[in-house]
Amino acid sequence: MTGNLTNRKQSFFGGVNRVHVSDFVIAFVILLLSLTCILPFIYVMAKSLSSNTAVLSQKVYLWPVGFNIDAYVSIFRDGKMTHSLLYTIEVTVLFTVIGMVITTCAAYPLSIKGLKFKGFFAFILMFTMYFSAGLIPEYLLIKDLKLLNTMWALVLPLSFSAYNMLIMRSFLSSTIPDTLYEAAYLDGASDLRVLTSIVLPLSKPIIATLSLFYAVGRWNAFADAKYYITKQSLQPLQLLLNNMVLDAAGNDAISIAEGTATQSTPEVLQSAAIMFATIPIIIVYPFVQKYFVQGTMIGAVKG
Repeated sequence: MTGNLTNRKQSFFGGVNRVHVSDFVIAFVILLLSLTCILPFIYVMAKSLSSNTAVLSQKVYLWPVGFNIDAYVSIFRDGKMTHSLLYTIEVTVLFTVIGMVITTCAAYPLSIKGLKFKGFFAFILMFTMYFSAGLIPEYLLIKDLKLLNTMWALVLPLSFSAYNMLIMRSFLSSTIPDTLYEAAYLDGASDLRVLTSIVLPLSKPIIATLSLFYAVGRWNAFADAKYYITKQSLQPLQLLLNNMVLDAAGNDAISIAEGTATQSTPEVLQSAAIMFATIPIIIVYPFVQKYFVQGTMIGAVKG
């Protein structure tokens, strides 16, 4: 009994002694990096909930001063912003589903050993990561396909990412053993059956991870909408926010809700609009956090 207690004490203090200064340095650096992500978000949220006078006098830092929600009232009363939010959600969901289907259909065959011309196909797909035709040829292509001022102009051109495909291929190659494929083929399973019954159920982490990549990328993008969309009803939320920020840059006070008396300074209204556009995509992350961590780690370490 005494020997066991001594061993436990030695094990405990030995574990404590293994903590080095470098561990505290790493923790401090991670803390600083975390603060660089969190503090700007808190600052914008505090401005969106502060009074116009407090924001103009630069008294707002990390806590609301003169609490009010007038800017949020203006945003929710404005049908243009709410319509753009729902439209952006629709585009993001459709874009993510199509992107994941294409990525899976490309990564699955390239992860199987013995596929003929696998290196050639992989090279063709990777080639698009380094070279592109440019903006003008792309615009002319979208125009010739009659996709201008349509939702598909925001969905189809960016629906495939060679980078995401390489991540998924690496995950499938390192996670699913070849013996599992061989057993399925011996039982008479087709490639489609193997994909739906074996590969996809075992790939939940990487599917969740890449789905988040696609969704966040589409949600935050507005440059393509700037080129291809001129109708206000088809403008995504981020483009609407960008236009509002540019239009409000030289104004002393603006109101985005027509027929309302609610007035907000540009800074307060912009901050509220940023929160309005950011919170929906943040809400999604907790639901895929577990799979996100697994997906980013499993495919990176083989064996």
